This record gives sequence, structure tokens and C-alpha cells, in this order.
Amino acid sequence: MTHRSIGQRSIGFLGKYWGIIGVLLLWQGWIWVKDLNAIVMPQPFDVVKDLVTHPGIYISNAALTLTLAALGLVLGMALGTLIAVLAWTSRLLSGVLIPLGLIFSSVPVVALIPILARLLGYDVKTVLAIVVIISFFPAFVFTSAGLRALPAGSDDLFRVFGASPWQRFVRLVLPSAVPSWMIALRLSAPPAVLSAMVAEFLMGTSGLGYMFRQSAADFQTDRAFGTSVVATAISVLCFTLATLAERRVNARWS
Repeated sequence: MTHRSIGQRSIGFLGKYWGIIGVLLLWQGWIWVKDLNAIVMPQPFDVVKDLVTHPGIYISNAALTLTLAALGLVLGMALGTLIAVLAWTSRLLSGVLIPLGLIFSSVPVVALIPILARLLGYDVKTVLAIVVIISFFPAFVFTSAGLRALPAGSDDLFRVFGASPWQRFVRLVLPSAVPSWMIALRLSAPPAVLSAMVAEFLMGTSGLGYMFRQSAADFQTDRAFGTSVVATAISVLCFTLATLAERRVNARWS
């Protein structure tokens, strides 16, 4: 490998990850300038060291949080899609379900957690319910919009050829809503992880949120920051995967 190729690779790496490198440099510089104690803010090296030396605790808690986030995302998307379809089938149902969906989604999550915990218990069921609620609204809104975003003249064409309501729904309406549904999936994936972590932080007994709370209480700031790094990485990964899936689906539907 020549020096020129090494230089090109280095420039390419810096050009791609300059934002992350800049944050790390500012982080370390702020600690030096303010002479901050490790209890207040750990150095980036200490965070990386804890991630490398104790991977098991991060992996086990991240796996639990990711499992709850994925399951809640699937259930929330399914529930939002179902209610959107029911609202599309009837104006009466639309007048009832849409306002209820808007009101329900407007309630702050922090206010819902104590209520759900009393009803479902202080365990993973409440965490799962929170993720379902967070994932429900984007699926409901975007699917509702997609069901009504038909190509110009397509609905009239189906009626002219005598298509039944079921045929119109399966062959025209539902395919037209797929791109909007994929947008909802992309927008819901990162909040699903973060909402699971928030619920675990407030009343969980395991997972990344609980791990963050315990680390902060024990003044293990390097582990608390490491937990935040892992949660952020998982959220970015979920967003990236959802974006790739959206592109593939849109390419096929186009």
C-alpha cells in the first residue's frame, strides 16, 4: 500500500466521520479547559475503556432493550395500521377513531408511565406498552394519509371496470399506502429504542435505562456515558436499517 493510498483513505475517513471526531475533541478539550473531575464528566478514553473491558453487561442489557423496542415497534405499527384501515372503511369510525388517536398520542409519556405501571405492573409489560404507544401514532397518521393518496384517476378506473370494494382495497389502496407506511417505520424505529430506555430508567429493573440509572446513582459516570453511547448507536442502526428497507420497498413499488 503506497503512501498516497494511505493518505486518500485517511482523508476519506476524516471526511466521513469528521462530526464524531469533532465531538470527541470538543469533549476532551472541555474537560481539560474546565479541569472537570471524572465524577462530573469522564474522558472519552475512560468511556471506551469501560465498553471494551465490560462488554457483557452492555450486551445483555442492550439485547433486552432492543428486544422490547422491536416487539413494541411491531405491535405499535400493527395497531396504528389497523386503526387507520378501520377509519378508512367508514366515515363514522373515522370520526370516532381519529380524534381518540390524536388525544391519546398527545398525552406525555412521562404521565402515562405511572398509570400503566399501576395497571400492568412494574415490569417489562409497562415498558412494552410505552413503546407501543410511541410507535402507534406515526403508523396511524402516515398510513391514514397513504390510504387516501391514490394516483390520479386510478380509483375511477377501478370503478369503471367494476372492481369490488375489497379488490379496490387490496389492489389499489393498500399498495398506495406502502410508501407512507415505510416512512412511519423509519420515523418510529429510533424513538422505539429511546422510549424503551426512558421507561426502563423510570421504573425498570433491567435494560439500558435501568443500567444508566444505577450507574449515575453509583457515580460511575464512565458507564453512564457508555450506556448513552450504546443506546445512541442502536438508535442510529435502527434508523439506518429502516431507511434501507424503505428504499428497497419504494424502488419495488415504483
